[in-house]
Amino acid sequence: MALRPVLLNIKARDHEAVGRFWAEALGWGVRGGTPGVTTCVAPVGDSAWPDAAALWIVVVAVPEPKTATKNRVHLDLATTSAGHQADLVARLRALGATPVQVGQGEVPWTVLADPEGNEFCVLEPREVYRDTGPVAAVVVDCADPRAMARFWDEAVDWTLHEVDDDFAGLRSAEGVGPYLEFIRTPDVKTAPDRVHIDLLPYPGDDKEAEVARLRALGAADLDLGQGDVPWTCLTDPEGHEFCVLAPS
Repeated sequence: MALRPVLLNIKARDHEAVGRFWAEALGWGVRGGTPGVTTCVAPVGDSAWPDAAALWIVVVAVPEPKTATKNRVHLDLATTSAGHQADLVARLRALGATPVQVGQGEVPWTVLADPEGNEFCVLEPREVYRDTGPVAAVVVDCADPRAMARFWDEAVDWTLHEVDDDFAGLRSAEGVGPYLEFIRTPDVKTAPDRVHIDLLPYPGDDKEAEVARLRALGAADLDLGQGDVPWTCLTDPEGHEFCVLAPS
């Protein structure tokens, strides 16, 4: 049994506006959704979901605004040159992104927030991300990257590429698309995140058996008031929220 990371879930008060922002930011398109509830953002062209080369984005409407607390999950965007990085930052700011300070100091990347305050980074060119597409990585702040690597390496069918006391990184077994990275940070989780990953079983696999397997690995059930829904909300051993979708 195995699960695939398939969606990046972003909460927003104005899901349509935030969806349009991310479509423009990544050079993707808006590909449906549920009116008044969700907006789906995906690569343009004939790509089908689930897509090994990209985590599609679903922006979900919520009534509450983002608090001042920094998200513990964010996107890193890839660039190919210093000029590309500068041009991308300028374009993103024109689309409504704003510079933010999260204690980064003097660094070669640029920290921005989308129109509802969700932080993300525009990286300087790095060889490791040369073939990821526009999203270099989904980055998760954590206290123990080694423990996160143990859980997520078992939880999903991605390949563990690197792990030490400060960093762990996984990528799809096909060697395409973004990385999933865990970075040691001194702060602790104090509020629900507005960004999380959704996982999908393979066709024919039993979703409830997969959920039981995750609980055995250290996941915990999460009640967000979701009621009777076809997906299951969980948290990993450090409290990061994620969902297991029903196969379809």
